[in-house]
This record gives sequence, structure tokens and C-alpha cells, in this order.
Amino acid sequence: MLLLSASLFCVLQFVWQLSVAPVHAQTVNAQSKIVADWCKQITPRLPKISLADCRNSKLSPSGGKSFKGLPLMTRDFQVDQRQKTAIRVLLIGGIHGDEKTATAVVFKWLASMHKTGPQEFQWKVAPLVNPDGLLASKATRVNARGVDLNRNFPTPDWDKEALQYWEQKTKSDPRRYPGKKPISEPESLWVFNTIKSFKPDVIISVHAPFGVLDLDGPAQPPTRFGRLHFNRVGVYPGSLGNYSGMHQEIPVLTIELPHALNMPNQNEVIRIWQDMQGWIRNNVARRKS
Repeated sequence: MLLLSASLFCVLQFVWQLSVAPVHAQTVNAQSKIVADWCKQITPRLPKISLADCRNSKLSPSGGKSFKGLPLMTRDFQVDQRQKTAIRVLLIGGIHGDEKTATAVVFKWLASMHKTGPQEFQWKVAPLVNPDGLLASKATRVNARGVDLNRNFPTPDWDKEALQYWEQKTKSDPRRYPGKKPISEPESLWVFNTIKSFKPDVIISVHAPFGVLDLDGPAQPPTRFGRLHFNRVGVYPGSLGNYSGMHQEIPVLTIELPHALNMPNQNEVIRIWQDMQGWIRNNVARRKS
């Protein structure tokens, strides 16, 4: 009786696998098409990133979308099994759509990670947080609703300070409009929710074109990555550094590349990448969950 039941179980399991396989294949194919279409749209806008580079990065839809419905792509990397308590790193690029190198350099680093296999750190990588800004007829800093995503995070007293700062300090510069309320935009809300769910020990945010390094939050600042030296940029109402670094106590390291349109040479891209990992290794602690 037990033998018969085991045999019947095997048959039923096989039948179930046959029924599930086509559904799984359809899901994989649909996801592959989403990624392929996304890559076709964005790669013509990026310096020194080919369609093959984008496809080989093995990104997948995160579930988040831009205001215009474009998927926010991510990739998670397997950790080397020897790392018992791996540091969790959230790496994001392209929160400002017109800072094209800030997305392109993340693709270069994705390629490096893909080649080296299991990683020392637990990476979650989102190379392009503002696809609508990148794909505008003329690339824009703001998203499709005209909001600067890096002024839209819920820092304390946002309602009092963000619009006041925008009006008085920037003279109502439309490129720095913080929005009507914090995390009002799908892209900034996605970053906010990702921080909550992923629980990074450090956030690396890539920008351009100031050519410096900046740090907000509880960590020793770096001296240099490649040719980029540490030089405080400032703290702004609604910025990611202010929200996560100063008030959530998650260090936010900002990498400001020297040019928004022209990539650093390959040696410099590698040096920044290597120096960044060395800094994380020596200065970032694993946070308690």
C-alpha cells in the first residue's frame, strides 16, 4: 500500500510538473521580452553601453515602475558562501535622468560582478531609477511629472523645509522641484520601499558631474576612489543622503562622476570600483536586522 502510494505520488508530481512547466516558460519568456524591450529603449541614450551590455547584465523587473510605466530593473548577486554575514549594499544610478554616465558606469560594474561570480557583499543593483527622465526628448534631471526624485524623500519637517528651500535657495528652479509631498513619485517610493525591505548596510548612489565623493551617515568617509576625492556637497531637504544617511543612520555614499555625458576611461572605472569595495570592506558594519 505504501509502495503504491509512493508510486502514485511520483506520477501526480510528474503530471503537476508537466502542467507547471509551460506556465513557467511563458513567464520567463514574458520577462525576457520586457528586459529586451527596456534595453532597446535605453541603450541608445547611454554612453559606451551596447544593447548586448544591457542584455548581459541579467537585470529583471523589480515590480516597481516609473510614472510612465517603465519597469525599474534590478539585479541581486549571490554571495560567496564563505561570507557568513555579508554586508548588504544597495547600488543605484540614474536617479537624475540627464546624468547619463551615472547609469552607464553602473552597467560597467554589473559586467565586472557578472564575470567574478559569487560576491563578497550582498548587492542589490538598480542602474536606472529615473527611466522617464533619461528617455525624455531631451533628457531631464526630473521625472515625467517634473519632480526631482532626490528631493522627494521624507526627511523630518519636509512639509516645512523642502518647498521653502526650493523657493528661496533655488529661486524655484524647475530642475529641483521637490514635489507636493514626500515620496509622491513612484520612483522615489520604490527606493523608499526597497530600503525598507532590503535593509542595506550602505547605499551607493551614483551621480554626475561634480567629480567628487560625498558621505552622509555613520561611517568614516573615503579619501578617494580613483581620481575622485572626498568633498562634501551639502545636505538638502528631501535628499536620499539626508533621509537615509542622517536620519535612518544608513550610510549613503554619493559618487559624483566628473561628466554627465562623457564616461571616465576604463582604467578609472575599474579603479573607482575597486576603491569603493575596499572602502566598504574597511568602513561599513553589518547592521542588526
